[in-house]
Amino acid sequence: MNNYAGYEVTAECANARDGIELVASLRPDIIILDINLPGISGIEAVPLLLKFCCTSKILGVSMHSQPAYARKMIKDGAMGYICKSSPSNELFKALEQISDGKKYICQETKEILAKQMMDEEQGKNVKILSQRELEIIRYIKKGFSSKQIAKELFVSVKTVEVHRYNILKKLNLKNAAGLVNLIITNNIDIV
Repeated sequence: MNNYAGYEVTAECANARDGIELVASLRPDIIILDINLPGISGIEAVPLLLKFCCTSKILGVSMHSQPAYARKMIKDGAMGYICKSSPSNELFKALEQISDGKKYICQETKEILAKQMMDEEQGKNVKILSQRELEIIRYIKKGFSSKQIAKELFVSVKTVEVHRYNILKKLNLKNAAGLVNLIITNNIDIV
């Protein structure tokens, strides 16, 4: 097989069952495992592979950048996760990290994970809003202007503007579009 940057490819296979047999006989240092395999998926294969060679380190590879796949693989014993769209130098960085016993998640997946965590945090902040602020948000979500909201709630436009300002400040948002995006992204139901 080929050698790349100090790594030697000792075997390749097209499905997890063949991979399990190869791992049991070859006992590789690192297993690069595609999660989309026929039959047993790469995700399901992680604990099976480690059962036959507990010293192997597994690097999951996928076309999916969603953190849920990375979490599942790492929870089941993989040392890393990288997207197929990641640059080749990131693959070698991942191999180096897991060779040293460190976990690795590719940059693309980390960025999505960070955004999800920030969105979740902002979603939690919705709970600190007053009833009036939640009422204002319902109207904003429907596309009402401050003037229309003021008319519906029998308050001044200035009062609505103050509430809008306070909502954005409490949720650390820049504008109403960000607020609507937060509500939709986190499936927040404001009744």
